[in-house]
Amino acid sequence: MRAMIRNLSIILLAALAAGCGQVWNDPYPATERGKNILYSAFTQRPKHLDPVQSYSEDEATFLYQIYEPPLQYHYLKRPFQLSLAAAQAMPALKQYDEAGQLLPSGADPARVARSEYEIRIKPGIRYQPHPAFAVDDKGQPAYLDLTVKDLTGKRSLADFPRTGTRELTAEDYVYQIKRLAHPRLHSPVLELMGDYIVGLKDLHARLMADEKAGKYPGGWIDLRKYPMSGLELVDRYTYRVHIKGAYPQFPYWLAMPFFAPVPFEAERFFAQPGMAERNLTLDWWPIGTGPFMLAENNPNARMVLVRNPNFRGETYPCEGEPEDQAAGLLADCNKPVPFIDKVVFTREKESIPYWNKFLQGYYDASGVSSDNFDQAVQMGGQGDVSLSDEMVAKDIRLNTSVAPSVMYMGFNMLDPTVGGTGERARKLRLAISIAIDQEEFISVFQNGRGVPAMHPIPPGIFGYRSDQAGINPQVYDWVDGKPQRKSVEEARSLLAEAGYPGGRDAKSGEPLVVNLDTTGSGMGDKSTVDWLTKQFRKLDVQLVVRATDYNRFQDKIRKGNAQLFYWGWNADYPDPENFLFLLYGAQGKVKSQGENAANYENAEYDRLFERMKAMPDSPARQAIIERMLAILQHDAPWVWGFYEKAYALQHGWLYNRKPGKIIRNTLKYQRVDVAVREQKRAEWNRPVLWPLIFVGLFGMLIVAPAVIHYRRSERAGAG
Repeated sequence: MRAMIRNLSIILLAALAAGCGQVWNDPYPATERGKNILYSAFTQRPKHLDPVQSYSEDEATFLYQIYEPPLQYHYLKRPFQLSLAAAQAMPALKQYDEAGQLLPSGADPARVARSEYEIRIKPGIRYQPHPAFAVDDKGQPAYLDLTVKDLTGKRSLADFPRTGTRELTAEDYVYQIKRLAHPRLHSPVLELMGDYIVGLKDLHARLMADEKAGKYPGGWIDLRKYPMSGLELVDRYTYRVHIKGAYPQFPYWLAMPFFAPVPFEAERFFAQPGMAERNLTLDWWPIGTGPFMLAENNPNARMVLVRNPNFRGETYPCEGEPEDQAAGLLADCNKPVPFIDKVVFTREKESIPYWNKFLQGYYDASGVSSDNFDQAVQMGGQGDVSLSDEMVAKDIRLNTSVAPSVMYMGFNMLDPTVGGTGERARKLRLAISIAIDQEEFISVFQNGRGVPAMHPIPPGIFGYRSDQAGINPQVYDWVDGKPQRKSVEEARSLLAEAGYPGGRDAKSGEPLVVNLDTTGSGMGDKSTVDWLTKQFRKLDVQLVVRATDYNRFQDKIRKGNAQLFYWGWNADYPDPENFLFLLYGAQGKVKSQGENAANYENAEYDRLFERMKAMPDSPARQAIIERMLAILQHDAPWVWGFYEKAYALQHGWLYNRKPGKIIRNTLKYQRVDVAVREQKRAEWNRPVLWPLIFVGLFGMLIVAPAVIHYRRSERAGAG
C-alpha cells in the first residue's frame, strides 16, 4: 500500500514536471521542433507526379515546387504576367506564311501558317541529387543496369546510397515534349497539343506502331532516337518549337510542368525490371531542378518536400501592386529563395481535425470551410468581410480573392437520356439547370463565397460581362437591374415538353431517375445530397448520387460511364481559350481523352473556337465569344454552377503569401518566423493538469483509509 501511494506521488510529480514548457499534443516528431519547416495539409492523394500525366490541382501543389518549366508567373503582379524561370530570355517568336516567308510582327493571324518559338535556357542549372545520375568508382553509371535481385530491399530513392547530378540542357526540354506522345503515358494534353505542335501526333503514331510491333516489351523507349519535325535542338542551351498557325497562348504552356525538363536518365533508371512493382517510378518520385525535391511519399498520410541543394538560385521579387508594400509583401526584396528548408504535408480527410490543428498552430495556413466559417469570418451588412474576434486575438490573417475557376455539373452528352442534340434532352437539361438554385447553394454551403455562373468564363478573364448582356437568358431574367432565376413552373413546363410530365416518362409511365456521379467529399456529403435531392424533387425527378473516391470517379469520366457529374476547373492561364476549350468537340474525354468531360460537340461552336483562340483581345474577339456563350447557354451541356470566391487564413508568423490560383510555385516565396511559432504553440497548447492532479488526489483519498486500516492491522498483529 505504501508503494502504491509512493507510485501515485511519483506519477503526479512527473506529470507536473513534464507540463512545464512541454506541449503534449504536438503531432510532429520532437526532432522537428524549432526547425525551419512549413506545415501544410492535403485532402486528396495525388495520383500522378509525372509531369506528362499530371493535370490535377492536388498534384500541382507538389509538382510546381519540383519542376521548372522555362517560364513562370510574376508572384506579385496583377493581372498575371509571365516572367523567366529556367529561360534566359522570353521566347523569341517568328511567324511564317504558307510560302514559308517570314511575316512582320503583329501580322493577321489568318495569314500565319507556322509559328516558331525559340527558347534559350540559363546555363549552369543542375538537377537535384538523384541515383539516376550516380556513377561508380570507375565513372560508369551505378544504377542503370540493375536486375530484379539488385532491387531487393529497395523501396524508395533513399535506399540507393549513391547519387549524382548533371547540368540541365535544352535536350531535356525536347525530350519531355516528345514524352507527350509516349504510347504508355496517356498524357491528357496530347490531343490538344497535337493540334498545335507540328509533328507531335505523327510521333505518337510512330511510337504506337513500334509498341504494337513489340519493339519495346515493357522496357525503356529512348525518345532521343525519334526525330520530330516540330522540334529543333539548336545548341546545348537552345531549342525551337514549331506551332501550326498562330497560337498566342503557347507561352502560357511554357509555364506548366508539361513543358518542364525530364532527363532521359530518369526514364531509363525507372524503366528497369522490378522498379514499378516497388513504386519506383517517375510517377511516384519526380526529378527536377526546382527549389524543392520530394523526400517522402506516403500519399495516404504524409508527403515531404526538402530544399534542393542544387537549386539554381533566385531572389524574391521587388515589384508588385501598390498595396503590396503596405501588406509587407516587398519586405524580402532581393533576398534569396527559398526561405524554408522543408515542407511537411499531412493528409487530412476531415475538415474538423484540419481546422483544430490550424487553431493549435500545427498548420501554418488553412482554408475556410463551411464548418468553421462562422467561427472565422464575420459578414457585414454591405457584404464586407472581416475576421472574428477569436481570429484577431490569435493574429490570424485573412486573404480573399475571386478565383479564376468555375464549379459545375456536367451532363454526359453521350448518355441516352440527358445527352444528345435533340430537343427532348436539351429541354430536360434546361429544366434541371433552372431547378437547381445556385444562389441558395452558395448561401447555404459556400457561406456566400461565390457568384452564380452564367457560362464557363469567370470574372477577371476576358469575355466575362457582369451586366444584362452577360446573363444566361435560358435560366435567368433581368429584373430590377439584376439577374433573377426563372421560376420552377417554367422548369416543370420544360420538363413536360421534354416528355416527362410530373417527372414520369409520358410513354412508359416510368419515373425519371437521374444519376449524379461525384467524389465522397463536396457534393457527395449527406447534407449536400439531401439538398440536391430536394432540388430535383421540385420537378418530381428522382436523384441517385453515386459517390466514389477521386480515382474511380476519374475513371468513370474517362470511359463515359457517368450521367451527371460534379466537377470544376481552375485556370491554367488567364485567357478565355483555357475555359472555352473545355467544351470544344476535339477535346472530348471519351473520344480523345481531352478535357471536354461532357463530351459536348457543336459544329458552329467548334468553328468559332478555332477563330477565337488565335485572336488578340479585341471587340471582334468579344463578339465571337458572346456568340459561343449563347450557343452553350442554349444547348446547356453544363448546369452552370458558380465562380468561387477564395478565402484563406494564415498565422501571423507566416509571410509572403499572396492569393492567385494560377500561380502554383508559391512555396519558395513563403517564410516562417519559427521562434514566434514555437512560442505560440506552447502558449496555445499548455497541458491542462488540474484534472490529472484531481484524479490523483482523489485516488489517494480513496486508498488512504485502506492504508491506515492495513497499518493498524499490521501493528495489532505485531503486538
